[in-house]
Amino acid sequence: MTRARDLGVPFEGQPGPLNAITDVEGVKVGHVTLIAGEGRLEVGKGPVRTGVTAVLPRGKTGAPVFAGWYSLNGNGEMTGTTWVEESGFLEGPVMLTNTHSVGVVRDAVVAWVLEQRRSNPAAADVFWSLPVVAETYDGGLNDVNGFHVKPAHVFAALKKTATGPVAEGNVGGGTGMVCHDFKGGIGAASRKLSDEAGGYTVGVLVQTNYGDRRNLTIAGVPVGREIPDLMPVSGRARPQEPAGNSIIVVIATDAPLLPHQLKRLARRAPLGIARVGGMGANGSGDIFIAFSTANPGAAQDEALATLEMLPNDRMTPLFEATIFSTEEAIVNALIAAETMRGVDDAIVYALPHDRLKQVLRKYNRLVE
Repeated sequence: MTRARDLGVPFEGQPGPLNAITDVEGVKVGHVTLIAGEGRLEVGKGPVRTGVTAVLPRGKTGAPVFAGWYSLNGNGEMTGTTWVEESGFLEGPVMLTNTHSVGVVRDAVVAWVLEQRRSNPAAADVFWSLPVVAETYDGGLNDVNGFHVKPAHVFAALKKTATGPVAEGNVGGGTGMVCHDFKGGIGAASRKLSDEAGGYTVGVLVQTNYGDRRNLTIAGVPVGREIPDLMPVSGRARPQEPAGNSIIVVIATDAPLLPHQLKRLARRAPLGIARVGGMGANGSGDIFIAFSTANPGAAQDEALATLEMLPNDRMTPLFEATIFSTEEAIVNALIAAETMRGVDDAIVYALPHDRLKQVLRKYNRLVE
């Protein structure tokens, strides 16, 4: 899998060993990718270009983590966030899928959590769960109204979660997504703070489906204006679908942050998006969630919990790490994604690697 740094794209900050959200110890990611059929759209049959992505903050142990969320522009959905806001905890996985599969994914996660016996089996009759499920719209390439994501796909994505490198591009929930009028999808990146800043890690995973070509900026270079062709091609006899309207950002860290501080971290994701040319458009669902794997014993039913909290005066390096990781994760999604043909032969082209390098070289921004 080719990534942005492999092509010589320069970025700020020091990445972790994997340059992925899984550099935060304990975090696992899994995908199920659904690609089937071609040609004319037949609702309920295809073509299918969609999937599910699962992020587990503490692996399959299921212990809650402190979390905070933020919406830059709310033309989208991330379920369960009212309880995250109220309680300060994320109590299960974060799931990513397409707009019209949020319900089935949410319900499947409830069943999965119950099956994992995360709650007290003796109190199963009063068990409840409010899963966090986020979406972006893939109807330009996918039979989005065919409801092809099934509970079995959700269970499989959760079962496949693992540490290590994260698959990017046309995978999982990002399978049918578009970014700045190029093929988009899933991307990941991380930053490792210096020892002086605490040595903490920030990892980011994005599902990119937003942006206009003219605004695409990579390493400070107006790439979208330099590569104005290869625009998406609409399917036959179909109105032009929005090329890309939303982005979901999942931020993980091992720094000991409390919920209000994690919300502050989530609020920095838009600055990373802006570095790539995102504008928070009216039709965009730009929604972000951040969690910390520190303070593992914080979720107590009755007993007092002893917590650690990083002073606010030491948070700026974490803000920078979030911004730079978000920026690089988006570019990694663009680099990894491949040209895709979908419903009614609609085509979304991949960002051409050779031309990107030429543009970066023109502006003296290519690392060679």
